[in-house]
Amino acid sequence: MSLNLYALARPLLFKLDPEEAHDFTLNQLANTQNTPFDRAYRQPWVSDPIQLAGLTFPNRVGMAAGLDKNARCIDGLGAMGFGFVEVGTVTPLAQPGNDKPRMFRLLEAKALINRLGFNNEGLDAFVANVKKSKFRQQGRLLGLNIGKNALTPIERATDDYLIGLSGVYPYADYITVNISSPNTKNLRSLQTDEALDQLLSALNERKKALAELHQKQVPVFLKIAPDLDDEQIAVIAASLRKHDIDGVIATNTTLSRDAVQGMPHANEMGGLSGSPVLSASNRVIRLLRNQLGPDFPIIGVGGIMTAYDAVSKIEAGADVVQIYTGLIYKGPALVHEVAKALKQLSAQ
Repeated sequence: MSLNLYALARPLLFKLDPEEAHDFTLNQLANTQNTPFDRAYRQPWVSDPIQLAGLTFPNRVGMAAGLDKNARCIDGLGAMGFGFVEVGTVTPLAQPGNDKPRMFRLLEAKALINRLGFNNEGLDAFVANVKKSKFRQQGRLLGLNIGKNALTPIERATDDYLIGLSGVYPYADYITVNISSPNTKNLRSLQTDEALDQLLSALNERKKALAELHQKQVPVFLKIAPDLDDEQIAVIAASLRKHDIDGVIATNTTLSRDAVQGMPHANEMGGLSGSPVLSASNRVIRLLRNQLGPDFPIIGVGGIMTAYDAVSKIEAGADVVQIYTGLIYKGPALVHEVAKALKQLSAQ
């Protein structure tokens, strides 16, 4: 969709409840992908390959997880010019998520709050949708994001992640382990020292077995929160190295409301995304890069609303970036804008 077309569509979408607009948009993408109607949102392709975690990322801008939880719109999103698309979070069993309303726009801040709670149709439906997509046949990369069911006790969380890892492994270019959503009770406790060590150890053992079974290596990334102090980040960095995790995605949404105090919906429970997360995300990226050294793969996400924001993520230490809320506020043209800017940056 050209910038002018999206400028016309956005006011209509923003008159809808945020989740209704979200569902409507996904339905349109699902129905028009791989048809001539995808010209409404297709963007010019920017080739800017980079080697990362044993993979060739075709360009440096990706779709973040959370938008397409059920992997229904992979090809539609690919038409927007993303070099890589990440879908999910998927849980082993279908679940409805949290009660509605559970998505809120903070227009003044160019932000969203969501407490969706890993609403998805479950692993079997997710994999079936992934298998239908043509995105990987175009030489682009697909990330599959896994989580735990809400009803699974946190003490048994590892079981859910192992089910997810085994289920998506044959179909993924990389797999993301999401332990940083604020909308599943106690999930972020998995970022603490002992719990993280146990989880990553189990995942690494299963990953080795799956690599032998399927005769291929699929990198595993860990997605972390922006609400971590320096000591917590150091623990996570050490754990990533200890357990041979292939990369890190920084960051998920924030629980902080410092940047949006007094705005409508600012006190809603859930994760805050969009422009207010940029500086917190960049801080985590910077600390991770200092801890992990120059070669450890980092995907930067959080608050990218302009090409300049994306450049700031690379300058903080990210190798590639992902967008989500920026796509909702700016439309598909943002993908092309960011891809061009990062290609220019890499050429300097």
